[in-house]
Amino acid sequence: MTTAMAPLPPEAAIDTASGLSAAQVAERIAQGQVNAAPDARSRSLADIVRANTFTWFNGLIGSLWVAMLLVAPIQDSLFGFVIVANTAIGIIQEWRASRTLAKLAVIGEAKPAVRRDGTDVEVSPHDVVLDEIIVLRTGDQLVVDGIVVEADGLEIDESLLTGEADPVSKSVGDGAMSGSFVVAGSGLYQATRIGKDSFAAGLTEQAKKFHLTNSELRDSINGFIRGISFMLVPVGLLLLWSQLVRAELPVDEAIRGTIAGVVTMVPEGLVLLTSIAMAVAVIRLAQKKVLVQDMPAVEVLARVDTICVDKTGTLTEPGMRVRDVVDLGGAGATGDAFDLPATLGAMGASEANPNPTLEAIATDYADPGWRATETVPFSSSRKWSAATFEGRGTWLLGAPDILAADDATVRERAEALAADGARVLLLARGTGRPSAERGPGPLEPAALVVINQQLRPDAAQTVAYFLEQDVTVKVISGDNAATVGAIALQAGVPGADRPVDARELPSDQAALAEVLGSASVFGRVTPAQKQEMVDALHLRGSTVAMTGDGVNDVLALKNADLGIAMGSGSGATRAVAQLVLLDNKWSVMPSVVAEGRRVLGNIERVSDVFLTKTSYAVVISLVTGLFAVAFPFLPRHLSLIGALTIGVPGFFLALMPNTERFRPGFLRRVLLFAVPSGIIAAIAALTTYAAVTSMLLADGLTEEAARTTAQTTATTSLFIVATAVLLQSARPLNLLRIGIVALMAACFLGVILIPWLADFFSMNLAWDVETLIAVVAGAIGAVLVWAVSLVTDRWRRQ
Repeated sequence: MTTAMAPLPPEAAIDTASGLSAAQVAERIAQGQVNAAPDARSRSLADIVRANTFTWFNGLIGSLWVAMLLVAPIQDSLFGFVIVANTAIGIIQEWRASRTLAKLAVIGEAKPAVRRDGTDVEVSPHDVVLDEIIVLRTGDQLVVDGIVVEADGLEIDESLLTGEADPVSKSVGDGAMSGSFVVAGSGLYQATRIGKDSFAAGLTEQAKKFHLTNSELRDSINGFIRGISFMLVPVGLLLLWSQLVRAELPVDEAIRGTIAGVVTMVPEGLVLLTSIAMAVAVIRLAQKKVLVQDMPAVEVLARVDTICVDKTGTLTEPGMRVRDVVDLGGAGATGDAFDLPATLGAMGASEANPNPTLEAIATDYADPGWRATETVPFSSSRKWSAATFEGRGTWLLGAPDILAADDATVRERAEALAADGARVLLLARGTGRPSAERGPGPLEPAALVVINQQLRPDAAQTVAYFLEQDVTVKVISGDNAATVGAIALQAGVPGADRPVDARELPSDQAALAEVLGSASVFGRVTPAQKQEMVDALHLRGSTVAMTGDGVNDVLALKNADLGIAMGSGSGATRAVAQLVLLDNKWSVMPSVVAEGRRVLGNIERVSDVFLTKTSYAVVISLVTGLFAVAFPFLPRHLSLIGALTIGVPGFFLALMPNTERFRPGFLRRVLLFAVPSGIIAAIAALTTYAAVTSMLLADGLTEEAARTTAQTTATTSLFIVATAVLLQSARPLNLLRIGIVALMAACFLGVILIPWLADFFSMNLAWDVETLIAVVAGAIGAVLVWAVSLVTDRWRRQ
């Protein structure tokens, strides 16, 4: 459990009615007393350049590049220029993504209200200064530490910081920590710790370091690269020793062959391509007004198999209107007459920061000017609010099944009114003294208030999309179960005709998981239960996305694999979510999920060709080193094959549409195809090299001339097999993908047929028996790759 810091006492006595003056604000800004806190989600251009440039593999390949420039023609140093270009592309794409996110973050950030010169104004969190008087409203997240100076039923949830599940009631003089959020009531507090000194900023510096992605995809790639890195030095030394000592090649040729083998083993472009694909996804999502606050969200988008949605604001349109008021008998047992419209107007005006329901009542019923002497603000966990008015008695407004739990007649009438999806509230006269601790106390039902909730016109279409994509939709709401079921039924959610009242759910996680497996619509869910439901779905092995806009969704959003907040939602909700839908359109979710699947599915696709290259490089290097033969390729040959079968087509394939849901086991699936395909490619190339060398030496050619021709034919065989690997990885094939593969093949033919290109890449190929051997060996390898794919496809689906 985290231990909170004690708040500092205010350094200045500030009038809470007026707050700081403009001069006082300017003075604190001049002294640097502003809330300049670290941003866990961004880094500077210098950081981006440093992270993309000074990597272990860039250092290794850069050193080899320098060595190659000293001992070989420039053509054999092409791999170094590729690394420079790749690094530059990575820096540019990530910087673009960073700038895009920064612009959207300004739009989507929660702005605290501060009191200055007697006026409440919203400012950026970074503009809050020391001693600021900050207004607290339900749903606000605290941006600095401070001391409460005014409280009206103020309750703050500190669970994100301390782990305490229950909201904490705050009184004047109590401390308030940044990172916590208001769940009920209102108040003011004075800033005493700002910027890096605040509690939440300390957590940010200690634990929330920037990371491009922390995901199975990136972890798998990094793990594979770490494994390969352990092989580089011993394999490189073996190659150098075999070339120098056993094959007795000149030093420059031995170094050239060694570098060619080592460089080809490194799938350095895969890391870059993953980063670029992620960055492009962020930019594309930004164009849809979706703010990505955490890069791993892109991968989770592709893996989601269950999406939990709140009814209000997600399935329904924002905003509500009173449709009807049903008088339940007027005077009640006391016999005291009451003015129903005036009472509703007074209740609507009883809270300084009303929720949408109270706002709807306040819109239709004018404030009669009654003076409230005591109030209990609405809370999502209580489901009711109360106010005592001078000379008018005590009144409560809330869920009928909570306030009238013992009155079956009222409950049945309320459920009948809620059957079409309306929200129904009970207005009741309190005969006791309600409080947040003791509950509502005895009361007399007075009226039922029926509030319209309109289904979003695109809700049914969005639900249908998820169902088509095998994504389970769960509706989890704090509203009455019948109301939730009616709205969910209109949206086409399966099981909506059997809504479950969450008060009847088991507390045991395993039992709760069983219920969640059979039911889809839940009403009367408390904030704590929403969190428990997410955990229970995890127990079932689900990857869960949670959407919400209210403060009651914060804990569930935090626990979900992917938290999605509406742009109009509470500041606390937006702060903990990985994605923010700035346009408040849930209908954008299909394209958001499609973007995640496109990125991850395509990264797996191009990983096939990258790791196949690593596999054949390892086999060729080991065989060359163990049998002490000259390395069968020049570095330029492998650069050519890498560019035409991996680099260029991989870039295009990584950005194409892909609707397949990403599944765990990424590295296993890739290696199942890449390792056997790499072995086949290596065997085809080595067989060609050995056969052609033997034939030419038997014909009386010098060893150097035979080696040169054999390298060219081995390159041809390797290209044919690598192209077959590319073709299998590009499935399902369409005209565009076939066109890309065909274009790469045409480019290779161009290198062979155009004299100056053939000279540059040392690919002077005669149309003779040696070339026929290369083509046949390559064709056999291509057929074997196809056969392997038939077998591995079945294994990869498991």
